[in-house]
Amino acid sequence: MTSEPCPGSTPWGAPLAGIGDEAAPDAPGQCAALRQLGWHAIEIRSVDGVGVAELPARACADLAARLHESDLAVVCLDSALGNWASHVTDPLSADLATLDALARRADVLRCRWVRVMTYPGGGLAADRWRALVLERLTRLAERAERLGLTLLLENCSGWAGTSAERLAWLLEEIDSPALAVVFDTGNGVPHGYDGLAMLGRLLPWVRHVQVKDARQAGGQVHYTLPGHGEARLREMLALLWAGGYHGPLSLEPHLAHQPHSGARRTAGSAPFVAAGHALAELLAGLTPPTLGAVR
Repeated sequence: MTSEPCPGSTPWGAPLAGIGDEAAPDAPGQCAALRQLGWHAIEIRSVDGVGVAELPARACADLAARLHESDLAVVCLDSALGNWASHVTDPLSADLATLDALARRADVLRCRWVRVMTYPGGGLAADRWRALVLERLTRLAERAERLGLTLLLENCSGWAGTSAERLAWLLEEIDSPALAVVFDTGNGVPHGYDGLAMLGRLLPWVRHVQVKDARQAGGQVHYTLPGHGEARLREMLALLWAGGYHGPLSLEPHLAHQPHSGARRTAGSAPFVAAGHALAELLAGLTPPTLGAVR
């Protein structure tokens, strides 16, 4: 795979980005991988193993300075709110405090988008789980709106993580300008749903896209270079373009780092960079949509 820089934007003119800790745990390594690709945007989940909401003020300021020096803009902050390690009965006050902390870091990093999930509810009756998720996300969206943040619900862990209808119901029920969707292209493979169909249903709410691909083999999930798996990634990218999506694409290949399992299989950024080139090749092969073909 070539190490020459890739084009730094999508065919629709939005930035190509990447979740930094997928390339390296440390800020210098994260910045270097994105710049090796010739990209100018980054998504922040953790630095040196510390989640973005927990970054000390000094570390956050140092990160902002390094990103500025590297000509990297921050497209999204990936919080742990509602993720696989949480539960919908955890104290709401703690989540509101986390959101306040994220707002302070968002100010420093000049980013207004925060990724959240929709809360596991193991052990709860279905109706109770749904009610608690609705209540909690309503409160978080209200706080986010006051803070000038937009919460992006991911199709991952939680009550609505694998159901387009549940996600759409939450968005319509809460009806907040501070709530939208970040769509992960690869999550349908490990979670067993049709990701392309889900994307089509949620497209009006999608503001951000995380790119991964995967395939099932022998009962195991294997993450692949973009376009080499079973997620139908090329069709998803074509649907996004034809459907009027104008946001960034952020690479999250899971080739070297899988935060839900704690695995980091290699110490280098080469798999991440290879995935970036594969994504650029996919995008280069897309045909411009017919005007007004899909909305």
